[in-house]
Amino acid sequence: MRFPWFPFRRKRDFERNMSEELRFHIEHQTAANIRAGMAPEEARRQARLQLGAHEGVKAECRAERRGFWLDATWANFRYALRMLRKNPGFSIVVVLTLALGIGANSAVFSALDAVLLRPLPYPNGDALTRIHQLDAKARTPETFVAPVRLEDWNRMNSTFQSITGFYLEDASEISGQLPEKMTQALVAPRFLETLGVSPALGRDFTLEEERWGGPSAALISDGLWQRRFGRDPGVTGKKLRVGNWSYTIVGVLPPASAPPLRAIDFWTVSAPDAPVAQSRESTWFYTIGRLKRGVTLAEARANLATVQAQLGRQFPKPDADLIVTVEPLKDTIVGEARQSFWILFGSVSLLLLIACTNIIALLLARATQRRHEISVRYSLGASTGAIVKQLLMEVFVLAAAGALLGLLVAGAASGVFRALAGGLPRVDEIHLDGRIVLYSLACAVAVTFLCGLLPAWRTAKSSIAGSLAKNSGTQVSSRHPIQWTLVGVQVALAVTLLAGAGLLLRSFQALGSVSPGFEPANVLTFHVSASWAETADMKALTQHIDGIIQSLANLPGAESAATAATLPGVSDKYETQLDFTDGSSDPNLKVMADSRFVSPGYFATLRIPLLAGAQCLEQPGHGTELMVNRSFASTYLAGASAVGRHLHATGQTFMPAGEIRGIVGDAREEGLSHEPEPTVYWCVSAPVPDPNYLVRTHTDPMALAQAVRQRIHEVEPGRSVFEISTLADHLDDAFSEGRLRMILLGFFAVTAISLACIGLYGTLSYSVNVRQREVGLRLALGAMRGQIAKHFLLQGVIVCLEGCAAGWGLAVASSRFLSGMLYGVAPTDLPTLAGVVVVVLAVAAAASLIPAIRAARLDPMRVLRNE
Repeated sequence: MRFPWFPFRRKRDFERNMSEELRFHIEHQTAANIRAGMAPEEARRQARLQLGAHEGVKAECRAERRGFWLDATWANFRYALRMLRKNPGFSIVVVLTLALGIGANSAVFSALDAVLLRPLPYPNGDALTRIHQLDAKARTPETFVAPVRLEDWNRMNSTFQSITGFYLEDASEISGQLPEKMTQALVAPRFLETLGVSPALGRDFTLEEERWGGPSAALISDGLWQRRFGRDPGVTGKKLRVGNWSYTIVGVLPPASAPPLRAIDFWTVSAPDAPVAQSRESTWFYTIGRLKRGVTLAEARANLATVQAQLGRQFPKPDADLIVTVEPLKDTIVGEARQSFWILFGSVSLLLLIACTNIIALLLARATQRRHEISVRYSLGASTGAIVKQLLMEVFVLAAAGALLGLLVAGAASGVFRALAGGLPRVDEIHLDGRIVLYSLACAVAVTFLCGLLPAWRTAKSSIAGSLAKNSGTQVSSRHPIQWTLVGVQVALAVTLLAGAGLLLRSFQALGSVSPGFEPANVLTFHVSASWAETADMKALTQHIDGIIQSLANLPGAESAATAATLPGVSDKYETQLDFTDGSSDPNLKVMADSRFVSPGYFATLRIPLLAGAQCLEQPGHGTELMVNRSFASTYLAGASAVGRHLHATGQTFMPAGEIRGIVGDAREEGLSHEPEPTVYWCVSAPVPDPNYLVRTHTDPMALAQAVRQRIHEVEPGRSVFEISTLADHLDDAFSEGRLRMILLGFFAVTAISLACIGLYGTLSYSVNVRQREVGLRLALGAMRGQIAKHFLLQGVIVCLEGCAAGWGLAVASSRFLSGMLYGVAPTDLPTLAGVVVVVLAVAAAASLIPAIRAARLDPMRVLRNE
């Protein structure tokens, strides 16, 4: 049985039958011509002319045959491989260029896909939302949610499938030989249900375990199961000991790659009916909701706003002043990294466009050399469509090879992203998979049409006579405006990328010269495990932290020690509205300031200078003491003494009124890229159970790390020390995202300039080759060699000038995308843009010089003799 859908099996028979049929028609027509009185030779010639070119007739027959496209594609593919093997230099250049362009594009797309495009790795991850609670009256930052309010939302709403919450603690697990720091999540009911996750081993919490006084149970992570229990299938029923608590392991969760499950070691219950959880002002839950199927975000916002309005009428204080907002959980996790990824993707897409433009110029130059070959194929009956398909197949083979090689570049990119910006959200999810492979192949197909259509069309449309004429020796000169236009486009796009990289570099240089207002060198930072339950006795917690500070300050090699709720120079703004309890010079002036919670030794440890008054006392006799910075004093107390005034935080019950003890210098607490703002320092050594500890050392801070661990173990044997690092490293990590932008954009820009110069060099070299006869004639007629070199050099430089002018305009137009990422430099900074143009022109002139010199050194006698 024959299968018509399998053309290869019938190809030989088809070709043989077609040849026999053509021969029959020629013989039949020849016989008819002889009967008409023609000579045999003339009769056969006329028969052939009447039938037409054999190959053309065969091509038409093949086109009518079902399934022939597979035969034709296979034949074109083999022919393309033969042609590319005959030109290995050209093939290697094109493949490497496309590998760089497609590989870099696929690499950035893999990061964009993992971080921005894909939903969170939970069932129907796009239905997960983050629910915020804001105090509108006090205009304070976002607050966490009270357990009773969370339960009200869950009970009264009609748009959420479920709402839950959690908060984190750094705990010390003491069942091993030494205390081990672990991250504990205390969760509200419905936690796994909301995320759509089921335990890989064991079970979820029961209703009894979610009640106050119920059995103590814990779910552990896959990492903890492997690290501590060696993946023992009988782990359920074993115990975890955390401080004075003991938890029975009831289940193991599957491996997690995204918040809120990633980087957590175990989960326990925060019972909503606990006595401490009944106050509507006791807020601690980070709240997550899962939308019902078919519910939009706008509908959920409106419904939850209605629910909160009802609660405001039922509980005027504090619910009447609360505003509820809902946003996708993925947007909360991604945060400000979204803009950086889109800028990088746009930049690398420009790089791919430059690479394609470069390839188009190379193919156009190569097409001119193949005009004779195409003419011969035309004369043998090949159709225009067949020639275009053949030329496109050659480009596709090159693009596919470049894409496959580019996948190696993309595969190594995840390591680059982790090394340059390990703090990026969802960076662990960046990897190669089928989507990235398909994207790379799609890039190859797009490159095929983008790079191949114009050269193929220009080559195929040339007539046989025109092609033969242009291959004769009568040609003196030829203009190639398309090639030069492509060079100008490359230069313009390269200038755009280089301008962006230059602005980011200038911004980093400006940041490097900024004084932070404190000395980060020789400062060691770390945490000591603690529990929020310890805040029930703030006096004992404060004494405990003060004791640790004193022990650290007495370490050999230590100069001083302190604590801070947030590290200096790391953005974590907590702006509050304040009132002067003893009256203000301007009662209409709204006092807004960034609140920082630090121990009294903070300023000496960071060497923030005291400008007026005195430092906070280690053990104040009464009340809370405050310090304000210079900006606060000049903004709100200009011309008046700040020392001795009393401040109170509006609407904040946990921030008691305090007395301003002194004024300190301005420090860039929010980061080097943020100007100092009015800041109030609350001298509280225990603002949270596990504040950041800071120790100033006389030598390398990390050399003191082991001594710190030993001292903490001596003082608090049940606690663990973790996240030991230097303050300088923390400041460096704060700029990891900006550093990633600068390095990658700079790499793209340098690559783009290199490709543009290669395109300029290739186009100018081609122009010299096709104009050898013209140059020879001019030299023979007395033209100076310097004039010849100047002519070709100016030709390249003028095109680059035009490209630079267009690139300048593109850079100015696109600068608004970078405006929020720059410091100390304007998006249209004239020195940067002018420097970019100078660099591009210098490199372009160097690329043009070699072909220009080669043109000037031509031997006119040899050229004319060859012609």
